[in-house]
Order: sequence, then structure tokens, then C-alpha cells
Amino acid sequence: MAQFDALKVENIQSETEDTVSISFEIPQELKSKYNFVAGQYLTLRKEINGEDVRRSYSICSGPSDGEVRVAVKQIENGLFSTFANDQLREGEVLEVMPPMGNFTFESDASRSQHYLLICAGSGITPVISIAKSILEKEPNSKVSMLYGNRTAEQVIFKSNLDQLASSDRFSLHYIYSRQSVDGGLHEGRITAEKIEDFKSALDFTSVNEVYLCGPEQMIHDVSAKFEAMGIDKKKIHFELFTTTASNEINEVKRSSTSNFSGESSVCVIVDGEEIEFTITDGSNILDAAMENDADVPFACKGGVCCTCKIKVVEGEVEMDVNYALEPEEVEQGFALACQARPKSARVVADFDDIF
Repeated sequence: MAQFDALKVENIQSETEDTVSISFEIPQELKSKYNFVAGQYLTLRKEINGEDVRRSYSICSGPSDGEVRVAVKQIENGLFSTFANDQLREGEVLEVMPPMGNFTFESDASRSQHYLLICAGSGITPVISIAKSILEKEPNSKVSMLYGNRTAEQVIFKSNLDQLASSDRFSLHYIYSRQSVDGGLHEGRITAEKIEDFKSALDFTSVNEVYLCGPEQMIHDVSAKFEAMGIDKKKIHFELFTTTASNEINEVKRSSTSNFSGESSVCVIVDGEEIEFTITDGSNILDAAMENDADVPFACKGGVCCTCKIKVVEGEVEMDVNYALEPEEVEQGFALACQARPKSARVVADFDDIF
């Protein structure tokens, strides 16, 4: 299981008035541990006002940039994001978990493809890493990007993006919801209707892969639009940065569910240690494990990241929501501990066997 490392903050850059990017000094002995694939994230941990605060932030540097950097956009009442923007200083130490995540891009120099990258707000952070990777590692591929913000002043990494756009293989389109620019095409929000508007400016018929990152409604609407346009659902990749409640249920079964009374004997495996406890109130496995002093990994607790990913090796669980695991992973027995509730009398969940 991945554990936290104490890493020194090497550099902090102000990207916009409410966003900073943070790079870390990686000791030589940890270099290989912090090699990353474009699109992955880091989980950061800090005790703030006596509270153990953990948050996941996407890596915004490219795999060839020679650094590991994340961006943190300040949100209202956000404990960690406020701390990072207002108090964190270079030279301080944060606890950091090695790169994780399923919203990834692995380059192949032999490919010749057209990638469409669509994001809004801080959704640019994993997407710019993916864009850099494509442009650096796939010389025969091209990138089109739609990036939505309220105004030009809120565009994160604007100078970097404009520099990338100097390449004839990168077509960049800013879209502003609260700023007038050209009388229509580049105004408003990124919706299914906006995709329709862009048909005259972008050749969607040549798109091979789509990467989406941003608010849930944008991703759902735009994904459905591209599926209706004939793009294979498996070629549409997304990562949510904000979510709303969902009634979607994901079942993971590894044994019979007969005679389940609501009480479950649960065993979690963490760093080779087996911790046994009983769940009688329908709690999720993550909360119950923490109540029983198990040092289990977690970050968002909202089913968005996959830091608390487990392998269900015995029994059955049901997830309230799942925004992080692919359908094939669920079929293979993987689940998110923060969302997984026992549905059998016995459940064995392995935090170690997640790859």
C-alpha cells in the first residue's frame, strides 16, 4: 500500500489570484517512486487546526519537465486550499503520497492521432500534463483543446498554454462565461450545444480520443454529445472535479449474499496486517476501518479519487457512487472503500492488492 513521504516544498508559483502551483523536492532515493504518468494526482496531507486534512491534486507538470508540480485552486471554506494559497511557504514539508489515478495518458511515438481535450477551471491541471505529453512524445499526433473559464484573468497556466499553442499541432480555444470576446463562439459554458457550435471550427470527425475534466454536468452533457456523434464510449475519458449526489449503485460480488441480516464481519488487509471488525449500521468500509484504528489511505471520501481503492476478495459490497473506477475494474472486484457498504455476512477487503 502506498504510504506518505515527507517532501520539502521546492517552489511555489502564483498562477492566478486564487491558484498556486507547488513543486516538491524529490530525494534521489524516492525518484523512481515519484515517476508519474500524465493525468495522475498526488494526495497531500497536513494537520490544520488540529485536523488531519488530506486532499488530492492533479500533477500539472509534463513527464519531461523535470519536476513534480501540482496546482491548488482556493475554494470557499476549503481548509487545505486556503492554507496552500495563503500560508504555505517554500522549504516547508508536506506529507505526500506517490502518484495515483486512472485518468491517465501513456504516449506512443508510433501513433498518429487527433486528441480532443476539454476542461473547465482547475480541470486544466491534469489536462495540461496530458497535452504536454502528447506534443512531446507523439510527433505525429495533434491536439485540440477547449478550455472554459469565467474570464481571461482566471485562466490557469495561460502563458504555458499560449506557448504550447505556438505549435501547429496544438489548436487552443478559450471559452469565457462572463466575458464578451467574439460575439458567440468563444462565449458561454461548455455544453452539448457549444460542441455543436464548434463543428465549424473543429473537425470532430477526425477525433480519436477525448479527455474531459471539470464539473459533473459538463462531463455528462459533453460525453453524451460525443457518443451521439459516434465516438466510442471507451474513447471518452473523464475525471470529475466536482460532483452532485447520485443514485448510481455499483455492486461488487465475490461470494453468495444469502442470509444477510445487515451485520457483517469485515476484515481489511493493510500493509500485510489483518484488522477484523463488525459493521452493523451500514457504515462504509473506510469509516469503519478508521474507527477501528486501521491506518488506511484516503483523500476525497466522495468517490472521485481512487486513493482508497480496495480489492474485494470475499463477500459482497455495494458502492453509493463511483466516479473513479472503470467498469472493468468493478467487474474484477475492485471498489472504493469510502463508498463500499457490506452486503454479505463476511467481507474481506485488501488495500494492498490494488494493481
